[in-house]
Amino acid sequence: MNATGCTLCPRACGVDRRSGRGFCGAGSGLEVASVCLHRGEEPPLNPIVNLFFAHCNLQCIYCQNWQISGPGGATGRPEAPVGDAFDSLDALVDRLAALLPQSGGMLGLVTAAHYADHLPALIGALRDRCDSLTVVYNSGGYERVDTLRALEGLVDVYLPDFKYMDSALAQAYSHAADYPEVAQEALREMKRQVGSGLKVDDQGRAYRGLIVRHLVLPGAVDNSLRCLEWLADEFPFGLHLSLMAQYYPPRPGLPAPLDRTLRPEEYAAVVDRATALGLDGGWIQELEASDNYRPDFDHTQSPFER
Repeated sequence: MNATGCTLCPRACGVDRRSGRGFCGAGSGLEVASVCLHRGEEPPLNPIVNLFFAHCNLQCIYCQNWQISGPGGATGRPEAPVGDAFDSLDALVDRLAALLPQSGGMLGLVTAAHYADHLPALIGALRDRCDSLTVVYNSGGYERVDTLRALEGLVDVYLPDFKYMDSALAQAYSHAADYPEVAQEALREMKRQVGSGLKVDDQGRAYRGLIVRHLVLPGAVDNSLRCLEWLADEFPFGLHLSLMAQYYPPRPGLPAPLDRTLRPEEYAAVVDRATALGLDGGWIQELEASDNYRPDFDHTQSPFER
């Protein structure tokens, strides 16, 4: 973030976050929605201590984390009240350092682009405190390349979404018609930093590399197929793809077809195409996943526990 206005994400809205809030709704200090041990991620990232930041630069209308991602002031339920001047950074570091041994030192930074200027201090403090730390940058994929470059050497594993190849769909669902081009460049930068493969230790735990997630949306099979085709072209030597079926309508009032879960034939068409393209080196969710991944951030310390 520069001295006069925020340019951390591709929207470059230019707001002075010391006195106002831009598209994402974030202020100038870290706003933490939840810190929790999570056991529901991809196998090489499981378990992980996830640090969920409040707000998001995409504002997807179907967001499963809508309780914390929206631009309204009620989104951030601060686990540790980190102030504008980092006067409470130690409180957050203390909380994370206490939990990290339970995940073998694996930390997920979830939706962190709009706080990227704070991450060097946070990660540096954690590395000073923890014997082992693997930083996983969990992203919606809508990232500014310059911001990612500033994180080089700090992030061990990139975990981006690749949501859209359909610009009209990206605009309708995430207010970002430029998502396809922006996400493509972001993925290329992530690949440059950590490679296109995934390195794991003797226990099968990831310590460096890239995993790309794609959530299949109801009524959007063509978009999914185009996403897979681009990924296959961009990563000809293999990719750890996490193909996800967990979509469910997270709140009432969504327009059709977002008001329903995936149909079996929709997901089957996407899975078949992924296999045909050779994108079978990662993970494919069961269709029933839509019943299992339903976070409730009213329970900030265990939003994934029922």
